Amino acid sequence: ILIVGAGEAGVLALRELKKNFNFNIIGFVDDNISKRGLQLHGKKIFGGRACVKNIVSKYDISEIIIAMPSATGEVIRNIISCCQFEEVKLRIIPGMYEILSGEVEVKLRDVQPEDLLGRETVKIDEVAITAFVKNKRVLVTGGAGSIGSELVRQIVRFKPERVIIIDHNENDLYFLEREFQGSDSKCGVECIVADCKSVSVLKHVFSKHLPQIVFHTAAFKHVPLMESNLFSAIENNVIGSRNLIYASEHYGVESFVLISSDKAVNPTNIMGATKRITEKLLQAKSQKSRTNFMAVRFGNVLGSKGSVIPLFEKQIKEGKKVTVTHPDVTRFFMTIKEAVQLVVQASTLGKGNGEIFVLDMGEQIKILDFARNLIQLSGLRPEEDIEIEFIGLRPGEKLYEEPLNDIEKGQSTKYDKIFVTRPEKVDIKEIIRQIKQLEGFVRLRDRENAVTKIKEMVPTAVLPNFQTSS
Repeated sequence: ILIVGAGEAGVLALRELKKNFNFNIIGFVDDNISKRGLQLHGKKIFGGRACVKNIVSKYDISEIIIAMPSATGEVIRNIISCCQFEEVKLRIIPGMYEILSGEVEVKLRDVQPEDLLGRETVKIDEVAITAFVKNKRVLVTGGAGSIGSELVRQIVRFKPERVIIIDHNENDLYFLEREFQGSDSKCGVECIVADCKSVSVLKHVFSKHLPQIVFHTAAFKHVPLMESNLFSAIENNVIGSRNLIYASEHYGVESFVLISSDKAVNPTNIMGATKRITEKLLQAKSQKSRTNFMAVRFGNVLGSKGSVIPLFEKQIKEGKKVTVTHPDVTRFFMTIKEAVQLVVQASTLGKGNGEIFVLDMGEQIKILDFARNLIQLSGLRPEEDIEIEFIGLRPGEKLYEEPLNDIEKGQSTKYDKIFVTRPEKVDIKEIIRQIKQLEGFVRLRDRENAVTKIKEMVPTAVLPNFQTSS
């Protein structure tokens, strides 16, 4: 065994391996020059990552363990690239922040895609979240999706009176319901198979359950697909959201949280533009409403069904080419759990001013690097075992994403990784009129006027010409 990282985490790994496993630990590598040639608990520190290849060959290394809790995602990705050898297993010690604080035991596992991010564990203010959620009736739209279902799991921890889940995905909702039927949760969880765009559905759900908090996660999110399905994007992301915002205000909801996207910033696609319109409606409504309207904006999440990572993993498993749109394309990434924890935390900060909270997504990661790392984690070699093919940016895609637009200024909050933008003044009568006009163009399937209206409503949008199939 070779351990990468000769710090406190490396010592913990050494002790755990000696205690529980019959392994021959050769020593450590560490990029800290001052440690080279020294010994740590009787094991030599050989040098930096550049010497890994020679050590693997000389000592017949069969397994490399990464024990570097403070390393950035870029460092972790580089180390993984340096530690790929045939017949050499690569493992990592996850959750080192909790381990160093004594909360959990040291536990080895295979390297996962989320390890490539190198992000610290989120520390949340449980007292504030409990005060916000406990004994409340909480409605989650799109609650069977990747973000929605994790949101439900997180909310249930803080003892709400009831969680009401609306989703039209019957199958995923069924399994989520089964999950909570077998749990120790004391709160009620009710699953409703329905379309949350429907006014009649909203009237029934709100009058029956009288939710006090609404998390609106339901949306169409696939950028290229929404480029060719303009009207569906508007119906779902704008008209459906408008109906939910109206219902929330009418039935006296205390707090409304819109799950938005970094693609709403200077949007180059219909999906992002529709999300920006909903943000603007929310900000307009907040000016004269008792409901605390707010939005939380973040980028891509690992593990979501819409993420590029499952596609890469499927292509690698099937031995196909891994398709990357462009060699320079970058994206923000965070894990589903981290994103949802920060969403719930941010929701406690809303003061009813139509705030848009922006999550700190860390560094933008090159998708090409991510693809290469995933191939390597599968025990294969990029370009040799699995070819990478560049297919070109798809309709509406950017080379990089932006967390704030040109007129927004992010201000820090009392919580790390959560920033807030200065609320924009939006004319409520004007945006309501514009959305009604947009709704009329959708009914008529008038593509040209619908796109023109969207550009008028979102002046920062740069929308390409595209064909609509519906």
